[in-house]
Amino acid sequence: MKKIFLMGRSEAGKTSLTQALKGEELHYVKTQYTNTEDDTIDSPGEYAESKHFSVGLACFSFEADVIAMVQAADEPFNLFGPGSRCFIQRPLIGVITKVDSPYANVDMVRLWMKNAGCERIFEVNNKTREGIKELLDYLNEPVEMMTMDRARYKQSLGLNDWDPLPEGVEYPEGM
Repeated sequence: MKKIFLMGRSEAGKTSLTQALKGEELHYVKTQYTNTEDDTIDSPGEYAESKHFSVGLACFSFEADVIAMVQAADEPFNLFGPGSRCFIQRPLIGVITKVDSPYANVDMVRLWMKNAGCERIFEVNNKTREGIKELLDYLNEPVEMMTMDRARYKQSLGLNDWDPLPEGVEYPEGM
């Protein structure tokens, strides 16, 4: 399974998402520090909410295979503006939580995530587990082992390391 790094504001549902991904019963826990498990990195919301701590997001992003921007569907504002993608050198996905909230505005949060550079967006309900299977399926997709030569070749084609090669294009002999 890909190691996922969850970032978002306090009470966005990051820790509950971690519990839902593991099939655990949900129980509230205030994340006081960055928790690193085998397949999940859960960060405190304060890292995303404060410019003094936000450098921690960049640092922890290097430890993951995929970065997830987590926002509740009833968020009153967006922390991640256009250009948020610039410090992330991993695939960036969006996870919209609390889709069942009476104040949910999923379309607005989806637009915020698209503008921030999310490549894929998942809608989940941590309580009912709606959307969790789709996210797990994505996380269980195989990850190509990348060598420095393969990374350089992809970059020469204008691709990110994690982008698939275009159809009909193959690595040169010996890579």
